Amino acid sequence: MTRFFVDSWDPAYGASFEASAAGPAAPSSAQVDADAELPTVDWRAIGPRAGVQAPHVVLLVDGVRRIDASVWTAEEDGTSFPGVAASYAAGVVRCDLERGAAQLAGAKVGRGLFTASPSADEVVAGNVRYPVHRVSGTGELAKLPAAVQGPLTALEVEVSDAARTDDDLLVVDGPLRNRRQLPRTLGYIKTQHSQYLDARLTAVVTGLAPGHRSPVFRLGTAWGGWSWYLRLPVAAGAPWAGIVRVECSADLEITEAVRLADLSLVTLPRFASTPYKDPRAPQNLVPIAGLERLLRSRLGDVRLLHRALTAAARINR
Repeated sequence: MTRFFVDSWDPAYGASFEASAAGPAAPSSAQVDADAELPTVDWRAIGPRAGVQAPHVVLLVDGVRRIDASVWTAEEDGTSFPGVAASYAAGVVRCDLERGAAQLAGAKVGRGLFTASPSADEVVAGNVRYPVHRVSGTGELAKLPAAVQGPLTALEVEVSDAARTDDDLLVVDGPLRNRRQLPRTLGYIKTQHSQYLDARLTAVVTGLAPGHRSPVFRLGTAWGGWSWYLRLPVAAGAPWAGIVRVECSADLEITEAVRLADLSLVTLPRFASTPYKDPRAPQNLVPIAGLERLLRSRLGDVRLLHRALTAAARINR
């Protein structure tokens, strides 16, 4: 009988590994240099190195976004453009590993009306303002939620910059994207959408023991950089259970990328969540889970905001 596994994540959150229809071995089109840290013929699991210690301060930053309402404009020439009124928030948790304490180091909320309409103005819904974020192109409704990512990323950079110290480590929940210029920064990707390595190297990744990582490799994508996989503490299960991908800036020398990879191995497992507390365990790090809950609460009641937006639309007719 063929073996099967049940993903430990709650189905409402998707799966920790999201394979294409061709299966987990379906290759990505990205160019990969897997010989960066070790030649591919010598690829093997790498454990914690002697003398490597976690930084005293770790900053974990995350953002959340929500569509409060879909809208349509009525232009003078009779045309119409779709739009979304969105709320988003970013925050950073400061973890002092010496004291074993964590605290919110900063959080901000932003809102916006995202549309390609050339005539749209700021929407005032009660005491809440939605400034216009004009998007390029035809502004199809299905593509508008993705436009929120840019302002959200900028907000994440803003709150994390205000909390940084000289010897901290910043961990961004998700790909680094345009945050690659930030020093001592890691991108933390907990859901694996693409398969970047060939079958032999992938076998090294899926064979990782908890607390071990793959060698560092380089991705040649538009947002490419140094990357590696590591397995967080997890009970035996599916091949990709507990596997996360970590990345750092392509501007770094390979020696610095390896140093950050070693640092991630003694740092990130400390924050791994447990299944009885989090449906996305162990990848959804404990401080990130708490930060997400706090940020979502600061977005406000979506029903009240939708009601206020509806009332504002009536006034503007």
